[in-house]
Amino acid sequence: MARWNPYEHLLNVHNVGKLVGKWHYVTHGGNFSSPAVVNGVLYFGSENYAVYALDAETGAALWTYQTGFYVHASPAVAKGVVYIGSENWNVYGLDARTGAKLWSYATGEGIWSSPAVANGVVYVGSSDKKVYGLDAQTGAKLWSYPTGSYALSSPAVANGVVYVGSDDHKVYALNARTGALVWKFATGDHVFSSPTVANEVVYVGSWDKNVYALSAHTGAKLWSYRTGSIVQSSPAVANSMVYVGSTDNNVYALDARTGTRLWKYKTGYEVVSSPAVANGVVYVGSWDQKLYALNARTGSKLWSYDIGNAVSSSPVVVNGRVYICSDGGDVYAFGLS
Repeated sequence: MARWNPYEHLLNVHNVGKLVGKWHYVTHGGNFSSPAVVNGVLYFGSENYAVYALDAETGAALWTYQTGFYVHASPAVAKGVVYIGSENWNVYGLDARTGAKLWSYATGEGIWSSPAVANGVVYVGSSDKKVYGLDAQTGAKLWSYPTGSYALSSPAVANGVVYVGSDDHKVYALNARTGALVWKFATGDHVFSSPTVANEVVYVGSWDKNVYALSAHTGAKLWSYRTGSIVQSSPAVANSMVYVGSTDNNVYALDARTGTRLWKYKTGYEVVSSPAVANGVVYVGSWDQKLYALNARTGSKLWSYDIGNAVSSSPVVVNGRVYICSDGGDVYAFGLS
């Protein structure tokens, strides 16, 4: 929920500079999807119309599932099922072991939003200007809520409430069981960023250049921080700090309580990748074609790797490995030598 892995203990600020490539997989389609790693398997979607499952240790392909059109969404994995949307308008439930289709649900437009799963329900937004609650076992629609424009933001679920942004410039809080509106908050532009909920606060970015902290209960603005350009990146929250990228080329660290800037790190181009935080290190990609590891406390660069293509995907850090997809169609795994 907070894009923070508190269970990572192998990589740290002292050894992350020794990361080396472990494997490299090529899909021949842009990979904007962020990978999920569960039980030793890495799942992601690609612009070559497929959902992939790779062995996380070796990079060997285990299965692929063809949707028939682009897969920009990132997968959610729960109880042996991979949930993912496609630009072919469908949300899928796939068997995590075999890739077999268990069900699909057709919305009214393409899906960029990545599903969230909680308490037997799949939550996802669609370009048909609706947010959906689907039965996780059958894909049957439980409810939908109409927003004023595309719902490209990915939902976050906490304490019975679904939080999601929309291109209608708003952040919505919906009752997770019924889809009823709890509150909405208006920003100054599109909300493509996906909300992060931590300590009863919703953190989210907007194309109006701001990062917002909102009360999870009421939607009241607690603070906002203005960057130099669009904030499409989704915030990560760890140890009372908020980490987020901006298309002004910077990665920011803000005080989670006050919004005060603690540091910023300038990359060579726009940062739409969402940071991942683990054991004192912030991992984030940039359109300058690099993957970075930064000191979470100071912002100093500990390591970087030239991917060779822009990175919109967000990294995942699991058991001493860092995984990332690139816009050029590559998937990389890094680990200690």
